[in-house]
Amino acid sequence: MKQSIVSYLKDDENHWVAILQCGHYQHVRHTPPWVNRPWVITAQGRKSMLGYKLNCKKCDLGAAKDVSE
Repeated sequence: MKQSIVSYLKDDENHWVAILQCGHYQHVRHTPPWVNRPWVITAQGRKSMLGYKLNCKKCDLGAAKDVSE
């Protein structure tokens, strides 16, 4: 299920994590050549992707939210 990015945080290993509209977290790493997301490196790039929809596998599985309301 596609869900919009609403915010970001960093995990314990200093990797960027998108907070999705549904309340789930999803890593948004830039690790070429496997994952090419240069926008995640800068604040401007991350801001430009707010509202962008990512596929949320946790929604597909019916998982509980990662964030509290």
